[in-house]
Amino acid sequence: MDEAKSLVSAVRNGLAGLADPAKAPAMRAYMKSEMPYLGVQKPARAPLLKRLFTEHPLPDRVSFSTAVLTLWREAEFREERYAAIGLSGHRAYARWQDSDLLGLYEEMIVTGAWWDYVDEVAIRRVGPILRAEPETVTPLMLTWAYDEDLWRRRTAVICQVGAKTGTDTDLLTRAVEANIDDREFFLRKGIGWALREYAKTEPDWVRAFVTAHPALSTLSRREALKHLGG
Repeated sequence: MDEAKSLVSAVRNGLAGLADPAKAPAMRAYMKSEMPYLGVQKPARAPLLKRLFTEHPLPDRVSFSTAVLTLWREAEFREERYAAIGLSGHRAYARWQDSDLLGLYEEMIVTGAWWDYVDEVAIRRVGPILRAEPETVTPLMLTWAYDEDLWRRRTAVICQVGAKTGTDTDLLTRAVEANIDDREFFLRKGIGWALREYAKTEPDWVRAFVTAHPALSTLSRREALKHLGG
């Protein structure tokens, strides 16, 4: 675990060294965040993390998961959680991106409970695992689509954004229909986003879907047809 501790310490120290207290309040206000910011914006944060992830390699799945969860659970500043998400998807650890990580990602989704965390994890972590292991992940996404937790439901709706021809339209349909009557903004926006993205690949399918689902909210419908002249 020494490698995980070393990386976590390096990330914390590196972010603290780039802190800009003048920027932190505006970043926090924009994200409506209870957790404070250090004031390290992405253009400064990304190269720092790239360097640190290279300088502090993790030798096995256990140290990888430990480092991600330590950064996430013990975060005092929002940038530390961004670092955890970045580490979770680092290309050096692509071989460990499988359904065994879904518990880790579920924790990040439920405890993060805001779009800047959830969307990245849903689309760039859960989505690829879904496409690699549909027999395992599809039933889970169908369960999440009906979950009491808003962010699990949003994940089920948007996890296929960017999948293009790899989209499971049955899963997309069922996830949308499970949430079609919900008045929550993040679900309505998510539904529209998922449909809009798939419309880039199958515009006729999306047009037909919207026509067949008059219960779609105005927001979802507008987003879905945004680039289809609807």
